[in-house]
Amino acid sequence: MKVAVIGAGWAGMAAAIAHTQAGHQITVFEAARTVGGRARAVPGTLPDGSPVTLDNGQHILIGAYATSLRLMRLVGVDTDSALLRLPLTLQFPDGQGLQLPDLPPPLDALLGIARAKGWHWRDKLALLRTATGWQLRGFRCAPQTSVAELCAALTPRLMAEFIDPLCVSALNTPACEASGQVFLRVLQDSLFSGRGGSNLLLPRTDLGALFAEAAGQWLQAQGGTLHSGYRVQRIARGPAGSTGWRVDDAPFDAVVLATTSTEAARLVLTAHTAHSTLQGPEAVALQAWARKAQALRFTAIATVYAQTSALPQGTVLSQPMLALRPGAGQPAQFVFDRMQLGGPAGLLAFVVSASEGDRATLEREVLQQAQDQLGLQGLRIVQTVVEKRATFACTPALQRPPQTVANGLCACGDYVEGPYPATLEGAVLSGTAAAGTPVAATMA
Repeated sequence: MKVAVIGAGWAGMAAAIAHTQAGHQITVFEAARTVGGRARAVPGTLPDGSPVTLDNGQHILIGAYATSLRLMRLVGVDTDSALLRLPLTLQFPDGQGLQLPDLPPPLDALLGIARAKGWHWRDKLALLRTATGWQLRGFRCAPQTSVAELCAALTPRLMAEFIDPLCVSALNTPACEASGQVFLRVLQDSLFSGRGGSNLLLPRTDLGALFAEAAGQWLQAQGGTLHSGYRVQRIARGPAGSTGWRVDDAPFDAVVLATTSTEAARLVLTAHTAHSTLQGPEAVALQAWARKAQALRFTAIATVYAQTSALPQGTVLSQPMLALRPGAGQPAQFVFDRMQLGGPAGLLAFVVSASEGDRATLEREVLQQAQDQLGLQGLRIVQTVVEKRATFACTPALQRPPQTVANGLCACGDYVEGPYPATLEGAVLSGTAAAGTPVAATMA
């Protein structure tokens, strides 16, 4: 079967790998010159003029990302050297916060909560009582429940120092707007998936080398084709009576849309209007799918890269990653010491989830936050990367578009129907599932 995969992000490359393993002939089309989508390498320049490879955003993986890790190893990535594995840590510069020990669940969570610095015994008891209730209910709640409502019994300190940073890092949506059900699923699969599932996996290489670039090389070594710098203009059903598709003018047996939801909706609508043979229920289904994709709301993530003016002999931060206390004029939730992750000395990455406002204001506030919370003065901005449509807003009872679009046409990406928010694991899971959809199965 000849399969076209449109988009070479993590979902698209996962779909290409899965179809290749199923014995199909794969062609990948990518509009950008580089692969990786919203998890890719970007070039930068340090204040001294030397080049540096950055990322379009600082990403975190966790130990429970089984599919991502499997695919990385499959395409030749040494995950032990490419990722720094740490126990789940949400600690602040003053040492307060949570750090789980390296123990099997639930002992790691129990001991971590008991040892959490700066938390009153009432905070710890409230968290243990609430988490036990979640577990007894099978990590389920009413679809309309927000994270804030789900955690109403917790103390203000727990909300500020545990729930809020965890929610915004996992769902990129404030707790008052975020889906409680999706949040519970993330907690279940990370904290209770087995030993190491909650571990933080911090990339020690750029995001391009972490998966997508290696996947592209693997694909071509298997006989697949990868066209970068090529934006597909239209898709259309094949001749009358055909179950195949055409990508621009090239015929394929099936098509996988692995683009952003906006671009996927555009292509689906070109299919709706491109050919007179596409009528009746299939045409209605295409329009309905496109409407769902277009209805998604998106939130931004900004990563502000800055370097100390006087390069240190050692590391800048006490840990590779620290949580920060956001507030008025203090926008960042996390900071990463890139030197501890294989980068240049003194280079920091400040992450602002659910980012709003203009770039100049953001940079000024981050520099002030670094001075106030980290005691760092003289930081110089290296580069600020703002992904305006980084993730969909993961709100309660959100109706996401299904994976199957039409016979022989499916979509994959972190935004399609699924239990997870917009994460790398969600993307690769959807890409892998694309090769096993009923559509693909009937075509094989």
